[in-house]
Amino acid sequence: MQRLSHVGRSCRAGWSASPVQETHFMILRLAAALVLCILALPSLAQVPVAWKTGREAVVIEQRVEALLKRMTLDEKVGQLHLSGRGEGFNAARIREGRMGAVMNFVVPQEIADAQRAVRESRLKIPLIIGLDAVHGFSTYFPLPLGQASSWNPELIEEAAYWTGREAGAAGINWTFAPMVDISRDPRWGRVLEGAGEDPYLGSVVAAARTHGYQRGGVATTVKHLVGYGASEAGRDYNSTWIPTSQLFDVYLPPFKAAFDAGSMTAMAAFNALNGMPTTAHRELLTGLLRDKWKFKGFVVSDFGSITELRLHGIARDDAEAGRKALLAGIDMDMMGDVYDKHLAAEVKAGRVPLKALDEAVRRVLRVKFHLGLFERPDVDVAAAPKLMQTEEARQVARRAAGEGIILLKNANNTLPIAPSVKSVAVIGAMAVPEAERVWTDPAGLGRRVGQSLPDALKERLPADASVIYEPAFTRNCGTEFADKAAAIRAAAASDLVVAMLGEDCEFIGEAASRTNLGLPGVQQELLEALVATGKPIVLVLATGRPLVLTWADQHVAAIVQTFHGGTEGRAVIAEVLSGQANPAGRTPMSFPRSVGQIPVYYDHLPTGRPQKEHKRYESIYMDERNEPLYPFGFGLSYSRFTYANPRVDRANISLNGTAKVSVDVTNAGRRDGQEVVQLYIRQPVASRSRPVRELKGFKKLMIKAGETIAVTFDLPANQLGMHDDAGRYVVEPGDVEIYLGGSSLAETVTQITLTRP
Repeated sequence: MQRLSHVGRSCRAGWSASPVQETHFMILRLAAALVLCILALPSLAQVPVAWKTGREAVVIEQRVEALLKRMTLDEKVGQLHLSGRGEGFNAARIREGRMGAVMNFVVPQEIADAQRAVRESRLKIPLIIGLDAVHGFSTYFPLPLGQASSWNPELIEEAAYWTGREAGAAGINWTFAPMVDISRDPRWGRVLEGAGEDPYLGSVVAAARTHGYQRGGVATTVKHLVGYGASEAGRDYNSTWIPTSQLFDVYLPPFKAAFDAGSMTAMAAFNALNGMPTTAHRELLTGLLRDKWKFKGFVVSDFGSITELRLHGIARDDAEAGRKALLAGIDMDMMGDVYDKHLAAEVKAGRVPLKALDEAVRRVLRVKFHLGLFERPDVDVAAAPKLMQTEEARQVARRAAGEGIILLKNANNTLPIAPSVKSVAVIGAMAVPEAERVWTDPAGLGRRVGQSLPDALKERLPADASVIYEPAFTRNCGTEFADKAAAIRAAAASDLVVAMLGEDCEFIGEAASRTNLGLPGVQQELLEALVATGKPIVLVLATGRPLVLTWADQHVAAIVQTFHGGTEGRAVIAEVLSGQANPAGRTPMSFPRSVGQIPVYYDHLPTGRPQKEHKRYESIYMDERNEPLYPFGFGLSYSRFTYANPRVDRANISLNGTAKVSVDVTNAGRRDGQEVVQLYIRQPVASRSRPVRELKGFKKLMIKAGETIAVTFDLPANQLGMHDDAGRYVVEPGDVEIYLGGSSLAETVTQITLTRP
């Protein structure tokens, strides 16, 4: 409204007219002001982005072709060049039309400067401005694995939306997310960026995050295509070996879900897949992605991965690496400078057809037009800070952190903290915010500092309960003690100990593969000393992956798992500990009993010698149980839920039909609570071995104490199939067992029979 008033005042300046003329001109002025107001809206709030359809899409293709005809060879190559902020960045390349995208710019003024440089170029083709806005920009949400722990797709979408809104307000229009890699190996440090081990949950989360980001105004990059999360031995960047049937059944579904949700770009993985680096994998990037799935956006390499084709052993030099990458289907070179330095010469020499170059440029321009970059105004530098850390974003961050908290153990109802507890010792430097593990540092915009756990507990516990805090460690990393003795004295003098420990600093994220999945540094030593005091211990974990918690499970009273809850994380932990909130998170990955079990996941194939009595010549370990410590889909509550009366609407279902599956869920506890009702299937007899369980549906519901709810799922028969060794999808007739419950160990069973039409 301020803009409207301003336009009106400007038009009235120095004007005199008759009353009739004044009325006509007032109408015209208001109409003009409204148009200007509408045009100005993108600078105030982000406009959702999506693939245009119908006439709009046709016009865009015409504009792409017209612009492509005007471009020189160098300008075409420039559109495929992605450079980043830092040493060596050369803004002159933007003015020369030799840069199509930039990354890691977070300061609005610097982004505005880059946009200004675009207008000094010959064709003025706007930059796409990318960033790893993985779980927040200025307001931080839980790590993606922590968001997946909520099993709440709507909430996950909202977190992505506000991440996109804040990033977009700073001038960013492209995020390198969502990461949708399925991983069954927590040794891999990047499990924290995904949704865990299951293709169904992973697909739901991938679609939700794609919708959220793009509704918030930034294009998504579904990554890493494909198999990165299955690296051998959990070692980052390592090779992967995945049979075709497993590739299509397990690893590709989340990618397909993200593309179906409208993701505009994709990123190839670092790894070699079955002997071929994915950066040069034409069968994958062109045969599957473009030809079969009809993806019309562009594919970007991962950081420097084109030049790494030399180290993979399939290119003699960067020129050959660039040629192989482009011809395979890599449209944009991230931070490798390979296309920038060599691609024009490869085209001139005839080793790269001009048609192939044009097609890559066409895909990049298509995304830019569909994003509306040619019409978008420059970032509003002054307005950007006001659009950060809004109350709406904070509330979503609070909900996301709260719903993702998983109660793994609660012996003797240690939690919530009882009124009889009059003194609580909070131990561990991680209980107080330090440098949170994030992928972006919004310089100049500020970052909301979350409440510490000791302060949050003081607010929420009764006034007669004291809370004392001892950090024990010098930093959140937990690698060295500050004052261990003081921490032990505080614990010994308390009624209850809350130890907040976990992974931080160099122990999580990319290039953070681990063979020992215990608590890092000297944290286990502290935990054992705290247990030795004889006081009940509540272990609160903030990690980037499932750890091996076998010792803790045997010795502490309660275990609360978070995956770094973000801005509001510690405040909502206090709500759960104090009983103001009822925990409702569920595990998105199985927790191993030991590293020797890995990979451990719920939907494994049966064996001809299954474990029955845990004796020799069964498929067992001699020194460990087969089962994970905490199974997939598991999480405790302060409520108690029971399942009864499983049923289907018909016993026989056509292969093209849908079954309705129902079960009665009762909150048999004394508190209202959320339950994640999960549906698993198994086809016990088929043409090839099928998994012992497969998740095919879930619903998160609030159920009042004493209430019974009839929960119904639609179960389409065409979603119960498998892929063969050629990648063909097959749904076979036969019996299908259906399991309903609160985890992958669900015991409430019914059945349908699939029949041919």
